[in-house]
Amino acid sequence: MGSVGKPGLFPSTSPMVPFSLPLDYPRIRRVQSFRELVTTPFADGVNALCWERTLPGDFGEVVAQLGVGEGIMAPDDARLRALRVSPAGRVAIGVLLEDQRQLRAHDLDPVLNCIAGYPRDEDPGPVPTDVFSFHVDSAPVPADTWLCTYHGPPSEGLRNDEAQRRVDVPATRAELLRLFGGEDNDAFRGHLAENCYDLHYAPLPEARPFSFGVGNLWRIACDYPGSPVPPCLHRAPATQPGQQRLLLIS
Repeated sequence: MGSVGKPGLFPSTSPMVPFSLPLDYPRIRRVQSFRELVTTPFADGVNALCWERTLPGDFGEVVAQLGVGEGIMAPDDARLRALRVSPAGRVAIGVLLEDQRQLRAHDLDPVLNCIAGYPRDEDPGPVPTDVFSFHVDSAPVPADTWLCTYHGPPSEGLRNDEAQRRVDVPATRAELLRLFGGEDNDAFRGHLAENCYDLHYAPLPEARPFSFGVGNLWRIACDYPGSPVPPCLHRAPATQPGQQRLLLIS
């Protein structure tokens, strides 16, 4: 596929984060191509597919030229093509455009985000609901989430068996119920869903989050009615001031 470069041809100059999938965790499956990533069904408990890639090009230069000062910028294809970059930066832009082209060809709607900082919960209460909290994505119909970090700290995952829904932690649930001011019934459960409290998870004491790695394209399972597998737990990584990410999400 066009988004995988040949070794030695403008190798990536983005800082690389050590990457290794958790051992003995059957919910993640490696694939070898974009086609395999698209066509492999989530079944037999597998809820995450990873196409491990080493990408060519200078994605850090692309980020620098985009010039995001704060918050999140979503550059479109025209903005990327117009950037004045070195040959290595041009190779990186080619990767970004090709990944998006392939996803659009499969009726997906990818968005490229250059991220200088995410909004955080100013008053998270008993359950934080920002992207730094381990969570699952949800949808009313069958859907998947696609993720690739090209530059900066990559997304992180958490094993399903090493987490507990925050709303199922007795002390947290009791506090949520107190703030709700009612009984633990359908109305309360609707309140939890409406505020996305039921989508966030607390790592267990022995939990070991794992990195999604830089350059790898992931397809992960969402929470939707009738899903054959549990959803994949993930979060945005903690970032330091001045640290930027280049992320594809669909």
